[in-house]
Amino acid sequence: MRSQNRFRRLISRRRFALVLLSLTFVGGTTALAQMVPELSGPEQSMDEIAAQPMPKWVVDDVRKMRAYPDQPPVIPHSIEGYQLSVNTNRCLSCHKREFTQDSGAPMISVTHYMTREGQMLADVSPRRYFCTACHVPQADVKPLVQNTFKDMSEMGVKPLGSD
Repeated sequence: MRSQNRFRRLISRRRFALVLLSLTFVGGTTALAQMVPELSGPEQSMDEIAAQPMPKWVVDDVRKMRAYPDQPPVIPHSIEGYQLSVNTNRCLSCHKREFTQDSGAPMISVTHYMTREGQMLADVSPRRYFCTACHVPQADVKPLVQNTFKDMSEMGVKPLGSD
């Protein structure tokens, strides 16, 4: 009988320790949860908002002046419906070196035929294959930010050796 009482006391002590541990854990996490700042921000309304109209693309096929040296030229025509995937690039059907004579389109730069190490390739470099990564069509929209850029010639700086 005595051994059974010891066993019961041992189980009841373990239960007490387990209950105490669980209360400490629950109480501690509740305290931690109260200290975390709210990250969701103010509640937003679920009303429907009218979408902005789609911009009108500039499709006059006139080459645009570049804003800075080495700027990728903008695309002066619509590219809607052009397929540009790993297997197909419709841009190359007019702008690739061998097709420019018939299409009248400007040839893509020779840098598009180079590897990163400067080695010339027979075909367009894979890193230059996806044209719209750098070249974008021009939209007729109001600028988001006012442009205050001034060219060096407008600031009174003369080219070297012009004196």
